[in-house]
Amino acid sequence: MKEYDLIVFDWDGTLMDSTAQIIDCMQLAIQQLDLPSLSDETVSHIIGLGLNEAVATLYPDINPQIRQNLGLHYQQNWIKSPEQAPLFSHAQNLIKRLNQQGYFLGVATGKSRKGLNKVLTTTELDEYFHATRCVDECHSKPHPEMIEQLMDYLGVTPNKTLMIGDTSHDIQMAHNAGAHSVGISHGAHTSEALAACQPKAIVNDLHQVEKWLLS
Repeated sequence: MKEYDLIVFDWDGTLMDSTAQIIDCMQLAIQQLDLPSLSDETVSHIIGLGLNEAVATLYPDINPQIRQNLGLHYQQNWIKSPEQAPLFSHAQNLIKRLNQQGYFLGVATGKSRKGLNKVLTTTELDEYFHATRCVDECHSKPHPEMIEQLMDYLGVTPNKTLMIGDTSHDIQMAHNAGAHSVGISHGAHTSEALAACQPKAIVNDLHQVEKWLLS
């Protein structure tokens, strides 16, 4: 008997190896606006948040118009990126196998609906997910609304729901929704940062996600 009925995945840094690309696009936007420099580690901590929340976190004290411009520059840099980031190893196989085993599958992401739909189509994973929620439809992580809407839509209780993500925002969102969580350390946040949020487990990659689920 399966311990969970619904498995919710974060996208960037969890299924798609896009952490470095996100950091590069934001660092370029910071340079373009001549803002005070930030370390890559500092920028990595906003991954998973909605764009408005991300830029406000990076520069809470600057003029709101400059923060808006930072978001716009980031979006433009992302669009101009020459190549789409690849999926992590085993992402497609894992999603297809979990779908075949009868799990409900969802995505809860800081991406926009337009951005998520694009990558779901290009990776050919759209048909395997039963429901998805994006930051332009719900509150940003770690607010529980994305998971709550997925659970309501699919008729699954929190104790039968598992969130898998690479950031503390993902783990905290799951806790706020009363759901369980697993942290994956191949993305934006360190194992130590994930452990501080007390997920049920921390794994290194998607191969270990599958072993943990099926053990």
